[in-house]
Amino acid sequence: METIAKLKENVEIILPENGLEEKLEQAKNENRQLIIKLGFDPTAPDLHLGHAVVLKKLKEFQDLGHQIVILVGSFTARIGDPTGKNKSRKPLTVDEVQHNAETYLKQLSQIIDVDKAKIVFNSDWLDSLSFTEVIQILSKVTVAQLMQRNDFNKRFTENTPIAMHELVYPILQGYDSVNIQADIEMGGTDQLFNCTMGRQLQETFKMNAQTVMCMPLLKGLDGKEKMSKSLHNTIGLTDAPNEMFGKTMSIPDSLIEEFLHLTTDFSESERKAISLSLADGENPMNIKKSIAKNIITQYHNDVAAMEAEAFFSKQFQSKNFEEKVFEPIALDSIITEEGTLTLVDLCFQVKDGLSKSAVRRLIENGAVQINEEKMTEPYTTVSITKQTKIKIGKRDLYELI
Repeated sequence: METIAKLKENVEIILPENGLEEKLEQAKNENRQLIIKLGFDPTAPDLHLGHAVVLKKLKEFQDLGHQIVILVGSFTARIGDPTGKNKSRKPLTVDEVQHNAETYLKQLSQIIDVDKAKIVFNSDWLDSLSFTEVIQILSKVTVAQLMQRNDFNKRFTENTPIAMHELVYPILQGYDSVNIQADIEMGGTDQLFNCTMGRQLQETFKMNAQTVMCMPLLKGLDGKEKMSKSLHNTIGLTDAPNEMFGKTMSIPDSLIEEFLHLTTDFSESERKAISLSLADGENPMNIKKSIAKNIITQYHNDVAAMEAEAFFSKQFQSKNFEEKVFEPIALDSIITEEGTLTLVDLCFQVKDGLSKSAVRRLIENGAVQINEEKMTEPYTTVSITKQTKIKIGKRDLYELI
């Protein structure tokens, strides 16, 4: 019972409700490993803490001796999955799929034992299907069943186009489960429909239907949307320790509990103690520091975690301007007229990813300093020379060299 409780920890959806117990009992009676499937389309080359939520659960099954199957959607990524979106996802080229998949698999080793996992590519069987076989698979699913998927239903109701290849996608993902004879399929809650399609197709092929286990979607640094590379709100598994620490410290206080339970490997008793201290009025910054150090220790080591904390303290909490580390910017890369330009133009050139209106608001709100002097007039003329030091916002520090 203790093992089952541990495996169910943090899981948001299990379908059917007693499916995990049934599968574990089945494996025991048949004296075999369960086949645990996790499929991913290599749509971006980097994994982040959101992916790790599911991967850590896979590791628990792996530690119990079950067979982990990592299914790379080398075929389906070339189609495009609209999962959770109101429009179709852009299909990838063969080269993009291969590059991203190789990068993914290298990063998986930070959490699971890749040597003991089985890595499969769905192009190995989907590419070889004849058109007749494809039609036979499609015939096992009705349009009404497909329209139960929330984003399809919403787009249909709003008269937003749905391409035929998008309707085929979840059927192909379900067929993957048939091919590898999955006992359990894991994913985020946004994959619930696609995973249940696997159950349905397995039943039509006279197989035991897989159990579906969906993990919650970790929110990103903005505290609103799910963590996603496309939304630029991630903490990557390969991020440098200082970057991991700074990003974790930037999360809103409302995310502390979610990060505590989904990103750390504290023991249950440690998590309870931290939650109680937060409820009793502990400074949220101190708890974020504990979470940040725990995350860095998992993906780097404890020495890196301590060094990252020291760097953060000096860089963002110390008032000594000269002790801080500034990102060097080549003076000759700044476009000027006769050696001068406006403050808003300078900050716009130095700080990537911000619009001029966003930069202007930062200046007007007193969030910009030049050589420790707060500047609040966006269109004031600035003379720039070597060793000019610029602070934009709370954490972006630059020095012209």
